[in-house]
Amino acid sequence: MNRAVVPADLDALVAAVGAALDGAGPPVAPVPLLSRPGHVDVPPGAALVLRTSGSTGEPREVVLSAPALRASGAATHERLGGPGHWLLTLPATHVAGVQVVARAHAAGRGLTVAPEDEPFTPAGFAGLVARAPRAERRYVSLVPTQLHRLLAAAEAGSDGGAAGLDALRALDAVLLGGAAAPHALLRRARAAGARVVTTYGMTETSGGCVYDGVPLAGARVRLARPTPADGQGRATGVVELSGPFLADGYLGDPAATAYAFRTDDDGTRWFRTSDLGRLDGAPDGPSLTVLGRADDVVVTGGVNVAPAAVEALVAEVDGVGEACVVGVPHPEWGQEVVAVVTTAWPSPAAPGSAPGTGTGPGAEGSVAVADAPAALVATVRDHVADRLERAAAPRRVLVVVDLPRRGPGKVDRAAVARLAVGHLQARPG
Repeated sequence: MNRAVVPADLDALVAAVGAALDGAGPPVAPVPLLSRPGHVDVPPGAALVLRTSGSTGEPREVVLSAPALRASGAATHERLGGPGHWLLTLPATHVAGVQVVARAHAAGRGLTVAPEDEPFTPAGFAGLVARAPRAERRYVSLVPTQLHRLLAAAEAGSDGGAAGLDALRALDAVLLGGAAAPHALLRRARAAGARVVTTYGMTETSGGCVYDGVPLAGARVRLARPTPADGQGRATGVVELSGPFLADGYLGDPAATAYAFRTDDDGTRWFRTSDLGRLDGAPDGPSLTVLGRADDVVVTGGVNVAPAAVEALVAEVDGVGEACVVGVPHPEWGQEVVAVVTTAWPSPAAPGSAPGTGTGPGAEGSVAVADAPAALVATVRDHVADRLERAAAPRRVLVVVDLPRRGPGKVDRAAVARLAVGHLQARPG
């Protein structure tokens, strides 16, 4: 059995990840393992043991091999146009951040790291990019919140906004993942000249393995339990992913491993996600559209509402930054559709927060919630009803400075729902 080492700091983690990928060092756990802190036995062949964000329930620990991580890095560089210098703005305790470290090691072109103890700001981002060598291709991974703050600061003329946007434009690729990116945000970023590439994946797939809807080289996508095709011949189902990037499984949890990772009769191994998706295009070159989590559906008055579709439309409304749509209990409808939004203008990053995330887990207890102006509520309802159906239109819109998050960039939907319920219950009458 191997023993995983827990590095003392980021410099030690960067060195340890490189050694593990080269087969010259022990497996690495960026945070102490849940079972026993410090050095813990892990299966042979492991290079990394990463904790999931816990968005499906209790966090699990995912075992990733060096071949899986190397295959992911090679496919990423192939898609982006070749190896490059990477910039780290995300916590290296989650797959998005640690994969930046792994890709940088594989590329051999260097890594520029943002200060761990500073929040993500446009000025800080500009300084980070300025330190990266101009002679190399330069890549960064961001979450939607970071991209929103860069664009909002530039649009508002805030301190460092112009420099942050110039730095964003100077990069050869901006990988955007960790959470669904609103279409309006992508349009703004690309119109501003940013080379944004949306990524889809998870810890169990060594991070992103579908870029801009198209699987990376070696990756495959299919739908489990597909629904009947719609009028355009498109079916939806639970997304399953395959490829050389798949994890070995969950540490110490063979039952969960057997459920999530399945092998076909031909030997092809698949990971079943918790996401609903749609495949468009030819069978030999499909494009994946992720529709949201299968267990996030809100049932209101007998109508099923997919929050992701509503969130994308709410985020298109002028004045709205980010949006999270949840269902809260209602005596007549069963559930009431509620949109919790941030404003489109920049807000200060939370002191002491993880770099780039703006909030930390469990932060909802300190979040102030306000009812949106009636005019905004009406605009949101009309915009959603025009594109979907009236039942999907949020009956209430609440405003917060920032959305609670679980892991880098991931909105903590359960915490948002608790915020909404608590605010609505506290209202007079």
